[in-house]
Amino acid sequence: MKKLFFLASVVTMSLVLFSCSSSKEARTYKKTVDGSWQLQTITTEGITGKVKAQILEEADFNCFVGSQWKFNQYNSLGSYEISKNGGECVAVKRNIRWSIYEESGMPKMLQYKRVDDKYKDIDAEKAGFRFTIISLDNNTMQLKSNITFEGKPAAFIYNFVRS
Repeated sequence: MKKLFFLASVVTMSLVLFSCSSSKEARTYKKTVDGSWQLQTITTEGITGKVKAQILEEADFNCFVGSQWKFNQYNSLGSYEISKNGGECVAVKRNIRWSIYEESGMPKMLQYKRVDDKYKDIDAEKAGFRFTIISLDNNTMQLKSNITFEGKPAAFIYNFVRS
């Protein structure tokens, strides 16, 4: 009976570990994202005219252009850094914990949560931020975040280049 219980426990634990593991495709995405990136441009879909909006609960839309992002695939930590831009932008360096989110039948998503210097969640009660991965290769990454603008669906498109 003890052997049967032990065997059942091992099988159950294996299923739990297996079900929580990432797919081979997600691991490939994570490996490709690993490294340093610069956010070159942010474009919009469904929004016309000049955009003035705070994004990612951090800074104005324009302050993120030129920001530096770092991703480490081995410990799932990273950071982004916004440079001071005259009187418009405040310099910010933010630590993040990131991963590739996957749901059956859906595109892969890059997700992150902001963390403090001790790697504790800053936004504990929030889920963090998710971006649909539109395209990803060794030199460029394009992410999309869907939003609602003036009651209509819209999106921000983030265009990164490896730095």
